[in-house]
Amino acid sequence: MSNYRASLLTGIAIVGLALATVSFTYAQREHEEHGGEKVGGGFKPAHGPAPHPEAAKGGRQEGPERGGRQEGPDRSGHPEAPHVHNNGQWVGHDTGRNDPHYHLDHPWEHGHFPGAIGRGHVWHLGGGGPERFGFGGFFWSVAAFDIGFCSGWYWDRDDIIIYDDPDHIGWYLAYNVRLGTYVHVQYLGR
Repeated sequence: MSNYRASLLTGIAIVGLALATVSFTYAQREHEEHGGEKVGGGFKPAHGPAPHPEAAKGGRQEGPERGGRQEGPDRSGHPEAPHVHNNGQWVGHDTGRNDPHYHLDHPWEHGHFPGAIGRGHVWHLGGGGPERFGFGGFFWSVAAFDIGFCSGWYWDRDDIIIYDDPDHIGWYLAYNVRLGTYVHVQYLGR
């Protein structure tokens, strides 16, 4: 009986090892196919995007018709919306400081967001929609140009992180932790 038990345990261990090997091989292939750049799934970027290179030079950069954003996803399986790879690369935030889509006549009209921002401060959406949504008693609005990029958001339950927008005065970036996508948002106050 003990030989039978030992054989059974050895068989189970071999099957487990085979399954682990297949799983690892599949994950490795996925990693290589996407350059290790998965999107969403709970990833929280350590920081927001770097300022556009033109900002450092003091130059004026006008974004093309679609705001300088690529058409379609950057990789197979990635969203068409601006998103963040799990290596921290912000995709789609390359329009430059003077993109007319994000011009505000009265930046910070409702003041600066007094709550916490950045990776360590995850906010839970509490309802609304792109035109006006809230969390923690604070209210926001998605930039008109970005509304199409948040069509898959769950406004009553998704977790988001707010980051400073280094290029567009008066705007923040709301990053959806579940989807890995982000949009420009304006703080509306309490």
